[in-house]
Amino acid sequence: MGRVVFIGAGPGAADLITVRGLRALEQAEVVLADALTDPALRAHAPHAQWIDVGKRGFAHATGQAHINALLVEHALAGRAVARLKGGDPSLFGRLEEELQVLAQAGIDCEVIPGVTAALAAAAQSQRPLTRRGGGRTVALTTAMTLQHALQAGHHADTEVFYMAGQQLPGLADSLLQCGWPDTTPVSVVSRAGCPDARSSLHTVASLAEATSAHAGRPAVVIVGVGATPAARAQPASLAAIDSHQSSEADRT
Repeated sequence: MGRVVFIGAGPGAADLITVRGLRALEQAEVVLADALTDPALRAHAPHAQWIDVGKRGFAHATGQAHINALLVEHALAGRAVARLKGGDPSLFGRLEEELQVLAQAGIDCEVIPGVTAALAAAAQSQRPLTRRGGGRTVALTTAMTLQHALQAGHHADTEVFYMAGQQLPGLADSLLQCGWPDTTPVSVVSRAGCPDARSSLHTVASLAEATSAHAGRPAVVIVGVGATPAARAQPASLAAIDSHQSSEADRT
């Protein structure tokens, strides 16, 4: 019997996968890959059978039952299976459902974590998700319910919404209804972790204006403290110059 390794491919560019994840991918005989994984990763398993099982909101999506069946089929056939998931497998990746079906079939598996899109978005915009003294909590939330209805919340100092890029006006309305002030800063980052990543800064009141800039691009929406610009310390050399100039002024 084979086994299944769930691999977090990271957000965007292929080189954001972990070293452990890459090594596991190189050993795979069959790769079931999500839509948002970088095609460049195929070069690391050129002899494997690659199967596209991608899911995209408001577009074609491979049924979960079919993905489950493929995992079991190839593992029972004795193959080394890599389930390549965008970002981190444990975040909005239906990992639980796939673990359950493998456990029921008695198939051994392993989960290798990956970098999630929220972290790539924070890095891209250079706006830390947590701040000392003022931003102690972060909530990662999917903006879509199982019924494809939009939802929002106000559970932390910083709220990160996945899968909201195509409904930014509706998300803005939901945020207001949840009690976020209309002046709350909002950062939108699309294709986080990719060379063509794009970020823009708004408020809850102006969030709808981000629609045109991020149309057709997977986006992460960061609301609250984590969307504010990071405070930048004055370089030590400049601070020394300012101190010296102040001392000279005091003596004149």
